Formats: sequence, structure tokens, C-alpha cells
Amino acid sequence: MAAESKLAIYGAIAANVAIAATKFTVAGITGSSAMLSEGIHSAVDTFNGVLLLVGIRLSQRPATAEHPFGHGKELYFWSLIVAVLIFGLGGGVSFYEGIQHIRKPEPMRDPGWNYVVLGLAALFEGASFLVALRQFRVQSRGAPFWRALGQSKDPTTYTVLAEDSAALAGLAVAALGIYFSHRLGMPALDGAASVVIGLLLAGVAVLLISQARGLLIGEGIRPETARAIRALAMEQPSVQDVGHVLSMYIGPDEVLAVVDLNFREGTATGEAADAIAVIEQQVRGRFPMIRRLFIEASEAPVDEDAASARTGGIVGVG
Repeated sequence: MAAESKLAIYGAIAANVAIAATKFTVAGITGSSAMLSEGIHSAVDTFNGVLLLVGIRLSQRPATAEHPFGHGKELYFWSLIVAVLIFGLGGGVSFYEGIQHIRKPEPMRDPGWNYVVLGLAALFEGASFLVALRQFRVQSRGAPFWRALGQSKDPTTYTVLAEDSAALAGLAVAALGIYFSHRLGMPALDGAASVVIGLLLAGVAVLLISQARGLLIGEGIRPETARAIRALAMEQPSVQDVGHVLSMYIGPDEVLAVVDLNFREGTATGEAADAIAVIEQQVRGRFPMIRRLFIEASEAPVDEDAASARTGGIVGVG
């Protein structure tokens, strides 16, 4: 996961550095508010890429006594910071700059430079988007795009996809604002385009914040995955019922799961242990992201080992 995610981030950083420098230069030459907003957007995206790389590095630290399940959630924290920056700096500053330009519109100078930069920016952003999309498709293993996007727990990839998508849409808005501002002689339209870009970035940021929040507070596996685990357990003749299936993502591709089993009355310890081993193997084979699997027995088998299991609670640990 990390290698593919880093490739998408490196591509986005390289594109945004070049684009931001060009946009700020041309914004100074032409006085375009929309172009200045686009420059701010690209600068924020560059810094966000660096933060995501920091998150990947910190999330890969080994487990410690204080963090026995590792540091995988570091990545979720830094993706939340990235989303807040997109909202505050990208969206907020663009919105403010647009309002100021609407209140005090200034005629645009040399608008042709804006079109050149927007074309180059679209080329670079499109290349970055395609790199991120290709890495995302590799991770999704052929699943339909929108379903894979909704189920993805790797913020590095879907954040880059969201940023690049917002960037391409923002470029289109900026081009329209610049064109109509110059064509109709209405400088305020350039500021209006900047406002739209700000709202667009804020909307993307809200979606990213929502996703990061769910993962940080302990989002678990999807209901259909839990049902599939129950079905696998019920295939064992010694299992009478399956209780709760508790789970939590502790990293982009690592899940902790606890499964509560009720064995049939009279089940021997050996038979219960064999059933647990089979369930563990099947669950891990079908859902490789479940790295830590704990199977708990509510009904104990009938012998001394079973009595011990009843006291301890956990019959099998994987």
C-alpha cells in the first residue's frame, strides 16, 4: 500500500510545485483574482502532499507498549489536518479573495497569459490525476470505481484523487471567469469565479473531514462483511449461533475484529478448537485486511479445558 500511495503523492507534489509558481507569477502580471486563488490552491495542495508523506512515515512505526496495535491511525490524523487546511487556506482564502475582487473590481491585464497557464496547469493536474487513479485502481483490485472509492480506507490515495479532481474543476471555473470577465468587460466575474473555487474546495474538504472523522473515532467493517463472517462461522456444525462481530480499522489495510461464537451443547474442546482454526483460516483468506482476529466463545465445550475457556473468555486468538 505505502509504495503505491507514495507514488501518487510524489506525482501530485511535483505537479503542484510547478503549477503554483507559474500561477502566482501570472496572477501578478495580469491581476486576475481567479488565478491568484488557483495559485493558493496549488500551494496548499503541495504542502498537503508533504503532510501525507509525514503521515505515511509515522504510521509505519512499529508497535510499542503504549501503542500495542501500532501507529496506523497516524495516517488518519494527518489526513484530517490536510482536509482542514484545504477548507481553511484553500477554500477560505479563495472565497475571501473573490469577495474582495467583487467589491473592488480591477480590469484584467494581458488575459492571454492566464489561458496559457490554465492550459499547462490542466496538463500537469491531469497527469497527476491519472497517476493517482491508476494507483487507486490497483488497490481496488478491479472493483467498480464508485464502490471502491466509498470503501477505501487509504486516505493518501483518495485525498490526492479529491484534490486533483477539485483542481481540474477549479481550472475550468477559473477559465470561464477569466473569459467572461474580459469578454463582457465585467471584472467582478473574475472575483465570482474565485468565490466558486473557494466553495468547491470547501465542499471537497468537508467530505474528506467526514471520512477522516469516521476512521479516527473507530469505524469498523461494512455490515455486509460482518454478515459474511457470520455465514462462514455458521458453516461449522459445532457452532450454534454467532453473536456480535466487533471491528475497527487500525490502519488503511489493517482491521481488528472480535467474533462471538456460541457452540452447541456438548461440543468437545478439540472440536471447538478445530472449528475456530477453520473459521480463522477462512476469514483471513477471504478478508486479508483482517490482520488481528479474536474469536470468543460464549458457550464453553464440556471438559476441563472448556471450563477454563469459560473463565477466560477467549478461546482462539489469531
